[in-house]
Amino acid sequence: MPIVLISLIKIENMKMKLPNPLIIALFYFACMPFAWSTDTLYLGQNITEGQSLISFNGTFELGFFSPDSSTNRFLGIWFRVSPNNVVWVANRDSPLKNNSGILSIHNNGSLALYDSPERIVWESSSNATSIPNDSIPILQLNDSGNLILKDQISNTIIWQSFDHPTDTLLPGMKLGKNLETGFETVISSWKSSVDPSEGKFKCKMDTEGAPEVLLWDQDQIRFRTGMYNGKSFSELTQMTTYGDLFTFSFMWDKDEVWYETGVKSSSTLARLVLNAAGILQRLVWDHDQQIWNEFWSWPKDECDYYAKCGAFGICRPNSVTTCNCLRGFEATTPTEWYIRDYTGGCKRQMPLGCTANSDGFYELQGVKLPDSHNATVDANISVEECRVRCLMNCSCLAYSPSDIRGKGSGCVMWNTTLIDIKYVNGGLDTLHVKVSKSELGTQHKQKLTIIVGTISSTVLVLLISFIGYLLWRKKRYSKQDTMEKSLAQNDSLKDADLPVFDMNTLLQATDNFSISNVVGQGGFGIVYKGKLPCGQEIAVKRLSGDSSQGLQEFMNEVTLIAKLQHRNLVRLLGCCIHSNERMLIYEFLTNKSLDLFIFDEKKRTSLSWRTRLELVTGIARGLLYLHHDSRYNIIHRDLKAGNVLLDEEMNPKISDFGTARLFEREQAVISTETVIGTRGYMSPEYIREGKFSVKSDVYSFGVLLLEIISGKRNRANQYLVTYAWKLWEEQSILKLLDEAVEGTVFATELLRFVHVGLLCVQELPDDRPSMSSVFMMLSSDNLVLPAPNKPSTWRSIGEFIADHPFFESGSSSVDQLTITWIEGR
Repeated sequence: MPIVLISLIKIENMKMKLPNPLIIALFYFACMPFAWSTDTLYLGQNITEGQSLISFNGTFELGFFSPDSSTNRFLGIWFRVSPNNVVWVANRDSPLKNNSGILSIHNNGSLALYDSPERIVWESSSNATSIPNDSIPILQLNDSGNLILKDQISNTIIWQSFDHPTDTLLPGMKLGKNLETGFETVISSWKSSVDPSEGKFKCKMDTEGAPEVLLWDQDQIRFRTGMYNGKSFSELTQMTTYGDLFTFSFMWDKDEVWYETGVKSSSTLARLVLNAAGILQRLVWDHDQQIWNEFWSWPKDECDYYAKCGAFGICRPNSVTTCNCLRGFEATTPTEWYIRDYTGGCKRQMPLGCTANSDGFYELQGVKLPDSHNATVDANISVEECRVRCLMNCSCLAYSPSDIRGKGSGCVMWNTTLIDIKYVNGGLDTLHVKVSKSELGTQHKQKLTIIVGTISSTVLVLLISFIGYLLWRKKRYSKQDTMEKSLAQNDSLKDADLPVFDMNTLLQATDNFSISNVVGQGGFGIVYKGKLPCGQEIAVKRLSGDSSQGLQEFMNEVTLIAKLQHRNLVRLLGCCIHSNERMLIYEFLTNKSLDLFIFDEKKRTSLSWRTRLELVTGIARGLLYLHHDSRYNIIHRDLKAGNVLLDEEMNPKISDFGTARLFEREQAVISTETVIGTRGYMSPEYIREGKFSVKSDVYSFGVLLLEIISGKRNRANQYLVTYAWKLWEEQSILKLLDEAVEGTVFATELLRFVHVGLLCVQELPDDRPSMSSVFMMLSSDNLVLPAPNKPSTWRSIGEFIADHPFFESGSSSVDQLTITWIEGR
């Protein structure tokens, strides 16, 4: 009984006098086998297979687990409400090969994991020289998920898991660097969803220049947040919108730089995870639904990819012209931009004169600020002093306040290439770019006139300003009227036979864009329900300022969508351009989107088997039109239940072509560095290699087909695809049918549709059928279908079933149905 001897030695060394009953209690406790769950491990005790530590409030558990069906075992911490979500792994790169793992505390104050009594596979780092000789190290799993090795006497922390994260940041964990010692906390992805060894993606704080968080793909920057501006990181404006749930802290001084997220309520379970695909996700546990809700993920659009538009370029997400040059710059190689290759970036048109009289600034508002790795920061001067300093410094190319709170303060100056700028929806930062005054035009001359007038006479300035304002207003509206009249006569709109709505009509139709008429909202802006004077109901998509496009590019996109006319595509009725407003007017569909039906416990009961088949074939018909039959051949790239709208007769209509791409018929595969879409519907080759084709849409269609039949979401982990394949192998496909379906179901139809769905979600694009073949398979019960191959999966089906036991209840639904077999298939 080594623990008893050690405890008595410690007590003697401390000169403590304990009453006899307490000594007896210590003996009794020491001799008891450690076979129950507690939050503390004492010196001399071990944790072996089947044993665990559980935090005091029962939120977290430490123990041994296997992420797949192999014999590899790991020591980790997970949420008890969601055991498959492991938040920390000790031996991530040294798996145990059997169930013989032993976790114990060393006398020298370190934590060790053995795979045999003699061999250590993982050991915590600790500074033995800083541990007092009379210390009693204990290990405790606290309610924040932090595993702490500390001295029981002084409560001094010897080591803690929060200093050594794996792929997850929990509330209270810091991401940053100690500038004195060089120690930094970094999160790194798993190699795959079933392999916790260190993957190729890392997220850490860049402490050079103005600190910002970078996401690395091996030795290449993949994304960056932009610098912290006092309210949020330049890119992550969501940080300012979740104040009721989270607290955010940022520290930057001469000793350390770190960022930390906290929660306002102890009942809020949250995590920030860097998954194996290189996506950062902020997730919050829904206690009622027993699922993780994604509050935001990053990257969210193609402009998040680092240096998308090259030097001195600016990226506008979801725009026909994704990249543009900053004012005063032009494409270095225009031919590359023509083929959407922006790596060459932009070059300055007019050189700077390096004097206050020759140079000036223009403002870029609502943007992610440029890469600040080499920027110069001075938080102790005013914004005006910053402007003067940059103007007098010939090498300074741009400046911005370092803190935007209040009226702004501090100074960040860029002396090297401006790179990785993008427009941000709800962006808070303003970049002042230095250009030659010749690039500023009359705007600069008017400002100069106002300055001179102010010096000479305040009254005169007010008078001139007032007269100038009236003339400007008159000129502006005259110019706007002319533009709108010219738009109504635009040749491209005439070719598309697309009406141009005037602003007054839309104001009247939507009750001045009343909030009560809002029916949808996204990164593009807001959708309002409206009614025209003739009684027709419409949906008005009012594009936000951040997602607005150049006039010509907007016209091109409108013309393209207008020419897509099919009964299974949402119909564009017209557009409106008024001042800087750009709006698209669609037909209004009463039943909104498909996901509101198939994933809703009540509404899904209204979807009969026949209705579900008609939904599948209608979507297939629309996708076939896009791929083969339309004037333009189009890959949708974001086919999902939320992008299928339903009219009053439940006819499906594919919508949202914001990520669609044109392709030539001879183009088999298109490659991109910017993977955008919805996880769970994205094909394996698109996620892994950035390659997409019509077969990518086929994969999305297969997932959607399985969702319609089962009433269950696939999600990013391919749960549904994995489960469908398991049932196919077991010849138990009837269990896949949504238990909400009532009435007669033809089993041969069910088998055929699931068969087609599995053919569509095969891992290799060449193994998937074309949409023309899919439509034939769905429409005819006489075709002999090829056997599907095993689809790409990310986790073991055993863990999936354990985590979602209701999937096994599918058999109960069969008792409520009339299953009809048709002979001769």
